[in-house]
Amino acid sequence: MTDSPEIILTKKNRCGLITLNRPQALNSLTLNMIREAERHTLKWAKDPDIYGVIIEAVPGRAFSAGGDIRTLYNWMQNSPEDAIQYYREEYQHNWTLERFKKPTVSLINGFVMGGGVGFSIYGTHRVAGEGLVFAMPETGIGFFPDIGGSYFLSRFPGHLGMYLGLTGLSVGPADAYHLGVATHVIGSEHFEVIKQTMIEADPIDPVLEELHKTPDQGEVWARRDIINEIFSAGSLAEIFEGLSRASGPDEAWARETLAELHKKSPFSLAVTFKLIREAMAEATAYKNLKSALEVEFRLGHRFLHGHDFAEGIRAAIIDKDNEPNWEFKDLAAVPMDRVEAYFDHLGEEELELIDT
Repeated sequence: MTDSPEIILTKKNRCGLITLNRPQALNSLTLNMIREAERHTLKWAKDPDIYGVIIEAVPGRAFSAGGDIRTLYNWMQNSPEDAIQYYREEYQHNWTLERFKKPTVSLINGFVMGGGVGFSIYGTHRVAGEGLVFAMPETGIGFFPDIGGSYFLSRFPGHLGMYLGLTGLSVGPADAYHLGVATHVIGSEHFEVIKQTMIEADPIDPVLEELHKTPDQGEVWARRDIINEIFSAGSLAEIFEGLSRASGPDEAWARETLAELHKKSPFSLAVTFKLIREAMAEATAYKNLKSALEVEFRLGHRFLHGHDFAEGIRAAIIDKDNEPNWEFKDLAAVPMDRVEAYFDHLGEEELELIDT
């Protein structure tokens, strides 16, 4: 067991158990938590006695609401290199989880956002409890959907990933299942049965299939036709225009969506649109999760030194006035040459992921 109370790592019979244990902070991920999870995952990968791994959180409001934003903000003000190192190690852990070959079951109930998604989505099985709330809300704090967001959002059906990546809106278990975030929807009262199955190294798939209940349509899935129609546009301006023109039964939804987009950082929206659109086109830079993380690290490196990310955290987390003063007031003011430059190689600062 680790000495840290933030994360509990144990081996029970033939199962490795990772338990996020920071409920007072919605299990936001510290660098220590990432390091401990990485160390144990690498150890369990080589342990022939380990059948698989369970990733869970102590019962509460959240599985994990993302990265430790308050600490990141402090680093951005005083020690940017520490913030960059955080992302280096977080992205490496995302890649390690993707390459981990043994059954990995994430038991997800409550909020799962940002870095918490990266901690759970790369497992072989993602179980959504009845309280799951999934979101990638980064554009609202002047950032972009990272931890492989370009990889998995671009692979959601149709253009639903573009919609969720730009708006940052949340979805429940039904939409999470139909989007592919979750592989199963199972009530949290059955989580102990799933854990015991893994501990005994019994085949996990039959148990999950028996407990799974295919859900009806969620709100996003039910509205997928109009979302695909509008968010397939070739530019952000066309998306905004499409939302403003919507009428009939979709008009209220379109107005609410447009209002939500107007709250976001215009620069973040521009970067996110380019990121997901290129990933959807299956450009070489996004051929797999590894290459996608390498692109995202270039973006993250530059956002850490930019204006909007720090300002977004200040407004949402530090001062909580929810009145961010974005660098650019609207999309028309965003210089596209700077958006393009954010994707440029970093030279010696490039992310080099290890194929564990």
